[in-house]
Amino acid sequence: MKRKSFLILVIVGIATLFVVAGIFAKTVSDVIELKDPAYKEHEKGVVKFEHKKHQDDYAKKYPEFYKNGCGECHHDKDNKPLSDLKEGDDVQKCIECHKIASEAPKGKKAKKKLSKKEKIKDYHAEALHENCKGCHRKYNKKYKPTKKAPTTCVKCHPKE
Repeated sequence: MKRKSFLILVIVGIATLFVVAGIFAKTVSDVIELKDPAYKEHEKGVVKFEHKKHQDDYAKKYPEFYKNGCGECHHDKDNKPLSDLKEGDDVQKCIECHKIASEAPKGKKAKKKLSKKEKIKDYHAEALHENCKGCHRKYNKKYKPTKKAPTTCVKCHPKE
């Protein structure tokens, strides 16, 4: 009888852990507002990135642009795609590595003529723009007549 009670207690405990883990699992918003506190104020409208649409709809419709799954946008410190991400995984914000929150390099660094790689590595906005616009340009090049993927400021940064 004690053995049976212990077994039931263990099963209930394990089930409780699964329920609690499900409650606290992170979910990704369908639309992510790219508004980072590192920017004191935004000069242009804040981008509302349609994560679900990219993750689900576009990935299925255009698999050639999503060979690395989540790794197309999310990468490690060595710029290697994080292809094995799943819904709920903890992901760092871009600003954690791309630390300089400015539109483009200015001042002495600009005069030094930073390479594109250096701009992307250090500058947050440069990294985001390169990632999004780079993919959008590839899409528009492949599907020339449509050119639906936005590559201009006002298409992504709406007026507020």
